[in-house]
Amino acid sequence: MIRLKEKAQSFNSVLLCREQCSNSASLIVYTLYAVFYAGAISMGEMKFETILEEIGGFGPFQIAILILLSVPRIVLPCHFLLNNFIAGLPPHRCDISTLDDGGLFGNLTQEQRLTVSVPVREDGEPKSCEMFAEPQFQLLANRSSSADLPTVQCQSGWVYDNSTFTSTLATEWDLVCDRKSLTKTTSTIFFFGVMFGAITFGYLCDKYGRKSTLLVSYIMAIVFGFSSAFANSYVLFAVLRFLTGFGLTGISGNSIVLSIEWVDTGHRSFIGVIGSLAWSAGNMLLAGFAFMVNDWRTLIMTVTAPLGFAVLTWWWIPESARWLLANGKVEKAHFYLEKCLKFNKREKLSSKLKLETLSSIEVPEEQDKNYTYLHLIKTPKMRQLTLLTGIVWYGVASTYYGISLNISGFGLNMYLTHFIYAAIEVPAKLMVYCFVNIIGRRKCQAGTLLLTGICIGINIFIPKGLWHLRSAIAILGKGLSEASFTTVFLYTTELYPTVIRQNGLGYTSFISRLGVSVAPLVLLLEDVWTLLPQIIICSVAIIAGLVSLLLPETLNVRLPETIDDIEKPRYNDVSSHFIESSGVLELKSTTGTKQ
Repeated sequence: MIRLKEKAQSFNSVLLCREQCSNSASLIVYTLYAVFYAGAISMGEMKFETILEEIGGFGPFQIAILILLSVPRIVLPCHFLLNNFIAGLPPHRCDISTLDDGGLFGNLTQEQRLTVSVPVREDGEPKSCEMFAEPQFQLLANRSSSADLPTVQCQSGWVYDNSTFTSTLATEWDLVCDRKSLTKTTSTIFFFGVMFGAITFGYLCDKYGRKSTLLVSYIMAIVFGFSSAFANSYVLFAVLRFLTGFGLTGISGNSIVLSIEWVDTGHRSFIGVIGSLAWSAGNMLLAGFAFMVNDWRTLIMTVTAPLGFAVLTWWWIPESARWLLANGKVEKAHFYLEKCLKFNKREKLSSKLKLETLSSIEVPEEQDKNYTYLHLIKTPKMRQLTLLTGIVWYGVASTYYGISLNISGFGLNMYLTHFIYAAIEVPAKLMVYCFVNIIGRRKCQAGTLLLTGICIGINIFIPKGLWHLRSAIAILGKGLSEASFTTVFLYTTELYPTVIRQNGLGYTSFISRLGVSVAPLVLLLEDVWTLLPQIIICSVAIIAGLVSLLLPETLNVRLPETIDDIEKPRYNDVSSHFIESSGVLELKSTTGTKQ
């Protein structure tokens, strides 16, 4: 394509070009060149949104990306919530088999042996962690006198009820009684891996690209995921779970960013919200997998296996053209944009999409600069954005997991309860899809958080006897907290500029995992005061909701490309109409209002 100066000296040259154009798309390209050269619009340089809308900002190409990234996103909840099943604690009691000395004890039935060896709880079941110091044969005649008898901790291990689980971490390494907390510690260790992975992959994705880092995440998650299934000690398992969480973080961040950066402004919410349904699907599938696979080692391999398919489909996932242009990689961006053209059946524009076109797109002035997390706080408005999004993410994450861990079941088995909790998220996400485009991202974020806090607050004052009402409000709060989580993913992606978007998401992901780690500790405060955890979670949700009102609205606003886009007042995209009247091409431009 001939240079802009040679091709579009004036509007008259555009009209001459029009006579030679074979389709309307070519005319649009040439007209844009002439307008930009003549200075008819005071935009400066072209924006990526302009090109993306011309080649198809939402079509089969974008749908294909969404589908290709669905499989790895389904795996995420299977690992994030895996501890609910692999760390399950089945009923257990002391092993008394070593007490069989062939004497009187050996002539007793199994039930009688338990009576003389293990004290019982108030419900009549054997205690889990205690046994009598000596066999109490007198209890065969009178069981009521066992309260004051001397007991000791289990001396020869435990016997587990395998009716629900064939094997769990607790049964594998006897993580019961005084070691009971170690089962929950594995979840904390996993989320520590997620926290540090968020920071690391946030930097790597912005420096080396989304696609390459995504492959690294796939491989790490597969290798360490399968390795953890063969761990022969608790310490080794904990280390491998940390590394698995570290690798999975790259999948979480990249899949969202890649999906969002390939669509136009009008369809960002659709991709963000509908794409997040993969989490709910994976969450529901986890209940099914756990129900069918009762061995913890096999279950880990089962939920990790789909990543093998994700590696095969990685070859068809495109790199973000937005990121490529922001980093000066024009030729590679042209390659993927050509693919987008063909996939969206806009081949007629393909011959006009030359490197000169992409070179005119506004890119960062310091495109060779290495952006780090320090750039999140170097400038005033970036500093404010970083602080506010951190508070909101902490509130969203701690509220979501605080409610999830504090809601009692429905009187059903754990598999069905888990499935219902996951299913509740689907209508919540669909609700978000409707409201983010009607009332905007900011009001939707604030509204869901504030309503979540209100639901928790209401339950504080409802008597426990009204458990039907309490359960209904708790479920509503759970759905609203999920809606706030879905909104914040979309909202944050639109708030941070392209050059440090992954750094921003890495930082917010780190903060959210901090909230996840703190949530179980907050629930332990019920030993101090029963209502204290609910009061804290309610307060956090309301504060985060109020803080989110200080963030800028991003509905129908172009994605920021550089830090300057944040520091300077942001405007809606400039839309141009071309009206042909009496042989004269008339330009009308409409500039959006300041946000």
